[in-house]
Amino acid sequence: MEPSEVEFLAEKQTVTIIPNFSLDKIYLITGDLGPFNPGLPVDVPVWLAINLKQRQKCRIIAPDWMDVEKLEHIKEQERKEDTFTPMPSPHYVELTKLLLNHASDNIPKADEIRTLIKDTWDTRIAKLRLSADNFVSQQEAHAKLDNLTLMEINTIGTFLTDSLNQMHKLRANLQPGERAQTQDY
Repeated sequence: MEPSEVEFLAEKQTVTIIPNFSLDKIYLITGDLGPFNPGLPVDVPVWLAINLKQRQKCRIIAPDWMDVEKLEHIKEQERKEDTFTPMPSPHYVELTKLLLNHASDNIPKADEIRTLIKDTWDTRIAKLRLSADNFVSQQEAHAKLDNLTLMEINTIGTFLTDSLNQMHKLRANLQPGERAQTQDY
């Protein structure tokens, strides 16, 4: 899966907007949205929120987890723990990128939030690479990686599968006699 595909999936997450227009409920395949009344919050998918924001039809409200204090706590927790800690959203990186790129004027302390998310991402990716390195060097057969997001899995997935394929080829070349014996049965 490409990062753009993961971002596409993240755009289905909901976010609260404050519209500045009136519109009755709209009926989409994915569900009903609205009604839209000026000044009254309504939850919509991120793709719609960004579209309306670009047309200056709404103000986007940052998700509850997109708060500097909460993100600092998450970052510190991630650094302290050896395992991966649960993230506030399964698409925290993609949502932060989308919302800050299109609605940073609606999100207080946007630059600090961007930095905290980047620091958390860097910590998690370093931890993930270390885990993958240990996995490969110890010649493990399976691994349990809880609390990873789809983008994090996507980032390491190709490297890990390629590494495992190479290990399989090396093992097959180092043990030709054993392999021939097992094929005789």
